[in-house]
Amino acid sequence: MVNECEWVNPDHFLLTPSGRVWTPERNAVAWEQAYAQLTRALTVTPRPLILVCGLQGAGKSTWIEANRSRSGPCVFFDAALPRAVHRLPAITIAHSAGAQARCVWIDTPLEIALKRNAERRDDEHVPESSIRSVASQFEPPSMSEGFIEVVRVDGAAKSC
Repeated sequence: MVNECEWVNPDHFLLTPSGRVWTPERNAVAWEQAYAQLTRALTVTPRPLILVCGLQGAGKSTWIEANRSRSGPCVFFDAALPRAVHRLPAITIAHSAGAQARCVWIDTPLEIALKRNAERRDDEHVPESSIRSVASQFEPPSMSEGFIEVVRVDGAAKSC
Protein backbone atom coordinates (compact mmCIF):
# COMPACT_ATOMS: atom_id res chain seq x y z
CA MET A 1 0.00 0.00 0.00
CA VAL A 2 1.26 3.47 -0.91
CA ASN A 3 1.93 5.77 2.04
CA GLU A 4 -0.99 8.19 2.16
CA CYS A 5 1.19 11.07 3.27
CA GLU A 6 4.60 11.70 1.72
CA TRP A 7 7.18 14.24 2.88
CA VAL A 8 9.48 15.92 0.36
CA ASN A 9 12.31 18.13 1.59
CA PRO A 10 15.38 19.09 -0.48
CA ASP A 11 17.50 18.81 2.68
CA HIS A 12 16.77 15.07 2.84
CA PHE A 13 18.83 14.67 -0.34
CA LEU A 14 21.85 16.24 1.37
CA LEU A 15 22.06 13.41 3.92
CA THR A 16 25.10 11.15 3.94
CA PRO A 17 26.06 8.37 6.39
CA SER A 18 27.99 11.00 8.37
CA GLY A 19 25.19 13.60 8.38
CA ARG A 20 24.02 16.40 6.13
CA VAL A 21 26.65 17.79 3.76
CA TRP A 22 25.94 21.07 1.97
CA THR A 23 27.81 22.47 -1.01
CA PRO A 24 26.35 24.66 -3.76
CA GLU A 25 26.62 21.75 -6.21
CA ARG A 26 25.02 19.21 -3.86
CA ASN A 27 22.27 21.71 -3.07
CA ALA A 28 21.40 22.19 -6.76
CA VAL A 29 21.18 18.41 -7.24
CA ALA A 30 19.11 18.07 -4.05
CA TRP A 31 16.52 20.52 -5.40
CA GLU A 32 16.35 18.63 -8.71
CA GLN A 33 15.83 15.38 -6.80
CA ALA A 34 13.17 16.96 -4.57
CA TYR A 35 11.20 18.26 -7.55
CA ALA A 36 11.49 14.84 -9.24
CA GLN A 37 10.22 13.14 -6.06
CA LEU A 38 7.36 15.65 -5.83
CA THR A 39 6.40 15.00 -9.45
CA ARG A 40 6.41 11.22 -8.90
CA ALA A 41 4.47 11.49 -5.64
CA LEU A 42 1.71 13.62 -7.14
CA THR A 43 1.53 11.66 -10.40
CA VAL A 44 1.62 8.09 -9.08
CA THR A 45 -0.92 8.66 -6.30
CA PRO A 46 -2.92 11.85 -6.90
CA ARG A 47 -3.33 13.78 -3.66
CA PRO A 48 -3.15 17.41 -2.59
CA LEU A 49 0.11 19.27 -2.10
CA ILE A 50 0.68 21.00 1.22
CA LEU A 51 3.56 23.39 0.76
CA VAL A 52 5.03 24.28 4.18
CA CYS A 53 7.21 27.39 4.06
CA GLY A 54 8.95 29.76 6.47
CA LEU A 55 12.37 30.69 7.75
CA GLN A 56 14.95 28.02 8.43
CA GLY A 57 14.36 27.16 12.08
CA ALA A 58 10.74 28.32 11.90
CA GLY A 59 9.35 24.93 12.87
CA LYS A 60 8.24 23.57 9.49
CA SER A 61 9.44 20.02 10.06
CA THR A 62 8.11 20.00 13.61
CA TRP A 63 4.71 21.15 12.34
CA ILE A 64 4.67 18.42 9.68
CA GLU A 65 5.58 15.76 12.26
CA ALA A 66 2.71 16.95 14.47
CA ASN A 67 0.16 17.13 11.66
CA ARG A 68 0.99 14.42 9.14
CA SER A 69 -1.16 11.74 10.76
CA ARG A 70 -4.27 13.93 10.67
CA SER A 71 -3.78 15.61 7.30
CA GLY A 72 -5.27 12.81 5.22
CA PRO A 73 -3.65 11.72 1.98
CA CYS A 74 -1.25 14.46 0.87
CA VAL A 75 2.28 15.35 -0.11
CA PHE A 76 4.13 17.80 2.11
CA PHE A 77 6.80 19.97 0.49
CA ASP A 78 9.02 21.37 3.24
CA ALA A 79 11.34 24.27 2.37
CA ALA A 80 11.91 27.95 3.19
CA LEU A 81 10.62 29.22 -0.20
CA PRO A 82 10.67 32.91 0.74
CA ARG A 83 9.14 34.44 -2.40
CA ALA A 84 6.32 33.59 -4.76
CA VAL A 85 8.86 32.85 -7.49
CA HIS A 86 10.46 30.23 -5.22
CA ARG A 87 7.09 28.59 -4.50
CA LEU A 88 6.01 28.56 -8.16
CA PRO A 89 7.83 25.37 -9.29
CA ALA A 90 6.10 23.23 -6.64
CA ILE A 91 2.72 24.80 -7.40
CA THR A 92 3.26 24.23 -11.13
CA ILE A 93 4.14 20.57 -10.52
CA ALA A 94 0.98 20.14 -8.44
CA HIS A 95 -1.28 21.78 -11.01
CA SER A 96 0.32 19.77 -13.84
CA ALA A 97 -0.53 16.60 -11.90
CA GLY A 98 -4.10 17.78 -11.37
CA ALA A 99 -3.49 18.29 -7.64
CA GLN A 100 -4.72 21.10 -5.47
CA ALA A 101 -2.07 23.14 -3.68
CA ARG A 102 -2.44 24.43 -0.14
CA CYS A 103 0.11 26.49 1.76
CA VAL A 104 0.99 26.44 5.43
CA TRP A 105 3.18 29.39 6.35
CA ILE A 106 5.03 28.94 9.62
CA ASP A 107 5.39 32.61 10.57
CA THR A 108 8.22 32.77 13.09
CA PRO A 109 10.08 35.84 14.32
CA LEU A 110 13.68 35.95 13.11
CA GLU A 111 15.07 35.91 16.66
CA ILE A 112 13.24 32.66 17.47
CA ALA A 113 14.33 31.01 14.20
CA LEU A 114 17.95 31.98 14.92
CA LYS A 115 17.73 30.57 18.47
CA ARG A 116 16.24 27.27 17.22
CA ASN A 117 18.89 27.05 14.53
CA ALA A 118 21.64 27.51 17.11
CA GLU A 119 20.23 24.52 19.04
CA ARG A 120 20.43 22.18 16.03
CA ARG A 121 23.04 19.49 15.50
CA ASP A 122 26.13 20.84 13.75
CA ASP A 123 25.34 19.18 10.41
CA GLU A 124 21.82 20.71 10.42
CA HIS A 125 22.98 24.19 11.38
CA VAL A 126 22.14 26.83 8.74
CA PRO A 127 24.47 29.84 8.47
CA GLU A 128 22.93 32.85 10.21
CA SER A 129 23.49 34.93 7.07
CA SER A 130 21.28 32.51 5.09
CA ILE A 131 18.43 32.78 7.60
CA ARG A 132 18.72 36.57 7.65
CA SER A 133 18.68 36.60 3.83
CA VAL A 134 15.49 34.53 3.71
CA ALA A 135 13.91 36.78 6.35
CA SER A 136 14.77 39.92 4.39
CA GLN A 137 13.17 38.66 1.20
CA PHE A 138 10.19 36.74 2.65
CA GLU A 139 6.86 37.50 0.98
CA PRO A 140 3.81 36.12 2.78
CA PRO A 141 2.17 33.49 0.57
CA SER A 142 -1.18 34.34 -0.99
CA MET A 143 -4.03 32.65 -2.81
CA SER A 144 -3.09 34.58 -5.97
CA GLU A 145 -0.07 32.26 -6.32
CA GLY A 146 -2.39 29.34 -7.12
CA PHE A 147 -3.13 27.97 -3.67
CA ILE A 148 -6.68 27.00 -2.76
CA GLU A 149 -5.91 27.87 0.86
CA VAL A 150 -3.18 29.67 2.78
CA VAL A 151 -2.92 29.03 6.52
CA ARG A 152 -0.66 31.14 8.73
CA VAL A 153 0.66 29.28 11.78
CA ASP A 154 2.22 31.18 14.67
CA GLY A 155 5.72 29.77 14.66
CA ALA A 156 6.53 31.29 18.02
CA ALA A 157 4.29 28.65 19.63
CA LYS A 158 6.11 25.79 21.34
CA SER A 159 4.53 23.25 18.97
CA CYS A 160 6.59 24.52 16.04
